[in-house]
Amino acid sequence: MQTLIVGGGLSGLVLAERLEAQGRDYMLLEARPRFGGRIMTQHLEAGYFDMGPAWFWPGQPLIAALIDRFGLTKFDQFADGALTFEDENGNVQRGQGFSSLGGSWRLKGGLAALTGALANRLPDHRKQLNAPVVKLDMSGDQCIATTAKGEQIHADQAVLAVPPRVAAEIAFSPALPAEATQAMKDIATWMAGQAKAVAVYDKPFWRKQGLSGDAMSRKGPMVEIHDASPLESGPYALFGFIGVPPQGRAYEQLLRQNLHAQLARLFGPEAAEPQKLYLKDWAIDPYTATEADKAPLYAHPTYGLPKAMSNLWNGKLHFAGTEVAPVFGGYIEGALEAAENVLHSLNAQNLG
Repeated sequence: MQTLIVGGGLSGLVLAERLEAQGRDYMLLEARPRFGGRIMTQHLEAGYFDMGPAWFWPGQPLIAALIDRFGLTKFDQFADGALTFEDENGNVQRGQGFSSLGGSWRLKGGLAALTGALANRLPDHRKQLNAPVVKLDMSGDQCIATTAKGEQIHADQAVLAVPPRVAAEIAFSPALPAEATQAMKDIATWMAGQAKAVAVYDKPFWRKQGLSGDAMSRKGPMVEIHDASPLESGPYALFGFIGVPPQGRAYEQLLRQNLHAQLARLFGPEAAEPQKLYLKDWAIDPYTATEADKAPLYAHPTYGLPKAMSNLWNGKLHFAGTEVAPVFGGYIEGALEAAENVLHSLNAQNLG
């Protein structure tokens, strides 16, 4: 029984790697020219900087077990020192609290070290990049996927390991029930409307000032900032979530100027000229976000697999990805949880 996995982010990669270990027949298709999905790590010299998710926490057993299995190294988020606060007028105060991320973990090499290790476990003939699926047909007992290049892949069942809103843009034949399509569109893609900036420096001068690198700002453009330095040596970095709405981030040159100015206000003149300033706007990534994801999220959504999205196409269409995880939805752990749930269903079908 062949399984088609649409989406080579963490959930799709883990599912493929588990099927590979079981000697099962599968094909993994990824729309981007790289694997990892929302996990994306930039490298500069010996430094590694996550432009998507960066943290995981104690009490998340699946990510802990996977890191141990691959022999990777976790380390504590740097949190020593004072917090910096900026009010709406740009007035800066220090010592207004401590790091909100103390106790969080990061991964040596960035989280792409994990997705890269997973992808490397998969034979070349079982994975394909630059293959966005634009159509899925159910014909008899076969699922037929058509890519943007017109290639067709036949399988016995399909797993959509992409955000449900992105999945809803695939053309399904026969059409999915209206309530299923609406449920897919109603699930907000976690962090899809966010943009992230990472400023890289040759030394962590803020630490010498007794600062943790944590900052909160009501002026922006970054509203929340943290130390993003590697575990050891440099280069070092500060990263921030950009609070400007997606519509206001269109002028990148102006945004970069405002980021340089804010870094100087918060951390002094040394911060004004980073060695490199990385930007990643997930809201304009077509394989992450839809128009609906440009609306701000004010709270963590309630995730899990809605009943309307269950048992579609006689149980041959499955959903993975962190948004359908019932316990850790929205987190890295949720992507692994969703993959495990689908694997359990596939194994049960295979035994049946």
